[in-house]
Amino acid sequence: MAAVQLSGIYKRYGDTQVVHGIDLHIDDGEFVVLVGPSGCGKSTLMRMVAGLEEISGGDLLIGKTRANHLPPQQRNISMVFQSYALYPHLSVYENIAFGPRIRKEAPASFKPRIEAAAKMLNLGGYLDRLPRALSGGQRQRVAMGRAVVREPSLFLFDEPLSNLDAKLRVQMRTEIKALHQRLKNTVIYVTHDQIEAMTMADRIVVMNAGRIEQIGRPLELYDRPENLFVASFLGSPSMNFAEGIVVKHAHASGLALKLADGSEIVLERAPASATTGAKVTLGVRPEHIETVTQTPDVTMQVEVIEPTGAETHLYGKIGGNTWCVTTRQRSEMQPGERVTLSLPAAHIHLFDTESGRRLV
Repeated sequence: MAAVQLSGIYKRYGDTQVVHGIDLHIDDGEFVVLVGPSGCGKSTLMRMVAGLEEISGGDLLIGKTRANHLPPQQRNISMVFQSYALYPHLSVYENIAFGPRIRKEAPASFKPRIEAAAKMLNLGGYLDRLPRALSGGQRQRVAMGRAVVREPSLFLFDEPLSNLDAKLRVQMRTEIKALHQRLKNTVIYVTHDQIEAMTMADRIVVMNAGRIEQIGRPLELYDRPENLFVASFLGSPSMNFAEGIVVKHAHASGLALKLADGSEIVLERAPASATTGAKVTLGVRPEHIETVTQTPDVTMQVEVIEPTGAETHLYGKIGGNTWCVTTRQRSEMQPGERVTLSLPAAHIHLFDTESGRRLV
């Protein structure tokens, strides 16, 4: 196992810089997820750690060794790809044994490791099969088995579940996390799926446009996003937003946010920076909004209703933006009806509209 230190890492293709000065420390045995939209630089960053992309600048340390110019085979890492990268003409056993054979290890030394990995990954009954006789989830387990048998200091996962259906993704998320808890290796995991990031990571690194937006434990980022990008990216359904201008409340003391449609939302916990005339974006998560019958903060005409079984999602417009309200109560409400809503002050997020930075 090994800690990983990235200091000022950047990547440039000609005159175009795609990764900008990444500083990140990953502890020995930590499971860190790099998450962000397609094209944000997360896979490029992982490939630099793996040695599959040249580092344009900065320093990479794996353990105590500077790894900038080490070839991949000398970095003591194993990588699991989105496409599985299995040899179609080799059996499951031979696919898992491929690395040890290439390194000219004695079969007596690696056979027990393969049997242990197969048992751990529920592949014991499939060792003689070819990859084409396996399901997608089983193929991904073979790829993981090949990585485990190498006994690396560092596991790298590059969007390994993207090709699986929804049910298999949930199952494989659990299996990868359980594997990490047993082996306690350092893991860097890349995904664009924020649900994967939230459910698997010890810490999440949110990336956008080649830069780190925020680093923290999943619930820290969920409960206190530092900017509008992180707030909108994490959470499903996404956080609701309403842009407006801070004004003195028309009917009560204190401040309010005046929305584009002229309605106002009271700001009970406005920070000192939210002065009259400031352009502010209010955010609140769908599950934190309460439906009430008296003293509402805002009303919404329901346009779409989505029952999911455990929850019901109500969609409508507030301040010109589409909002979602999540309720665990089943309702006979119909599209076109109005619902009165309360926005608990403890769950309101305020951001500077122009910079996107958090105010409170």
